[in-house]
Amino acid sequence: MTTTGEDHVPARGGPWWWGRWRGAVLDVGLAGVSAVECAAEGIPFAGDAGIPVWAGVVFGLLAGSVLLVRRKWPIAVVLVAIAITPAQMGFLMGVVGLYSLAVCEVPRRIIGSLAAMMMLGTMIVTFVRVRQDMARGELGIGDWFVPFAAITIAVGLTAPPVLLGLYVGARRRLMESLRERADDLERELQLLAERAEERAEWARGEERTRIAREMHDVVAHRVSLMVVHAAALQAVARKDPEKAVKNAALVGDMGRQALTELREMLGVLRSGGEERRERAAVPLAAVGVAAAAAASRAARESGGEWGGPVEGPWLSELGVLVGQSAAAGMVVDLSVQGEARSYAPEVEQTAYRVVQEALTNVHKHASGAKTYVRLAHRVSEIAMQVENEPPPDSASSARLPSGGNGLVGMEERVAALGGVFVSGPTEAGGFRVSAVIPAA
Repeated sequence: MTTTGEDHVPARGGPWWWGRWRGAVLDVGLAGVSAVECAAEGIPFAGDAGIPVWAGVVFGLLAGSVLLVRRKWPIAVVLVAIAITPAQMGFLMGVVGLYSLAVCEVPRRIIGSLAAMMMLGTMIVTFVRVRQDMARGELGIGDWFVPFAAITIAVGLTAPPVLLGLYVGARRRLMESLRERADDLERELQLLAERAEERAEWARGEERTRIAREMHDVVAHRVSLMVVHAAALQAVARKDPEKAVKNAALVGDMGRQALTELREMLGVLRSGGEERRERAAVPLAAVGVAAAAAASRAARESGGEWGGPVEGPWLSELGVLVGQSAAAGMVVDLSVQGEARSYAPEVEQTAYRVVQEALTNVHKHASGAKTYVRLAHRVSEIAMQVENEPPPDSASSARLPSGGNGLVGMEERVAALGGVFVSGPTEAGGFRVSAVIPAA
């Protein structure tokens, strides 16, 4: 992370209103110099005013020491400097006071008013002093020099400290604004990093759900058919050896197909794990940009938001699926309405998985029941329905375990594509599974 904001703020350890000891030492030094200056200028002031010298010196010391509070009360310092201008003292205090006033966040009208008062007072005092010197014969220059000297000295003692103070104050406020923006930016980056981590955690959860759903779809149907064939094999092993051999071959084929699909899925998971390890090496600073790209790439690789590789089964393989169930002893009637056409890979895979899981449930819970599989190709959607009659009383149960996730997985798949999924028992005692999926 970049060091910004409060890391640049100096440690506050100075006395009273000073933020640092260095500032306090500087102000004490300036106040001391100003006090000495005013005390020295108080000696001639005492002679002109007809007061004791010590009174003029004390007055000068007190007036000059006001510069000590220039950071806390700059307006008071400038007012004191204006007040003692007729006594021809406090020039350093006036210059430093105007600079401190311009640096502070004081309204510009106040700065302009006090600076104009200071310049006007300095101009009048200088005009009178130079005119008196010329009247005494100490200066042999023309009358034009009196206003020139008054204006030049007044502007020279007023304009430079005000302009410098305005520049320094504006620069200081700009730096503070930039630091605040840097702090805000750092907080936003931290928030983005936290959100990226939350999004990554959510993506991991979605990935686990997708893997569980795919494992269920791939394994449950094949294994269910293997169990059904194994039960049939056990029943006919002694009575009909030829049929037993046929059932044993079907069990072997089912097992090999299940292993092949499992290997393909594990290969995808293994390559995905390698990509995640490569992405884990990316620094945290790039997590905000990488998160969105990784999410988009993962969505493309997984074939959309619903999950599942796009190289999955197709609707054209639906006849093979129904044939496998028929070979396992199920009476299945397949009917297709409308003109068959190609759909998006995720649509075809979802439709195939719905029929597959519905047939698997019939094997599990209604063995021997006649089943109707209906597929309808419509203008803007594809509809499918799998309905089974009540199982005969004489049907033997294969006692297949059920995790209760099949219907949930089907509903999640269909809903992810914007479709509608309905399932439930029929009035005749069977069970019906229906789904409608948009074609696009």
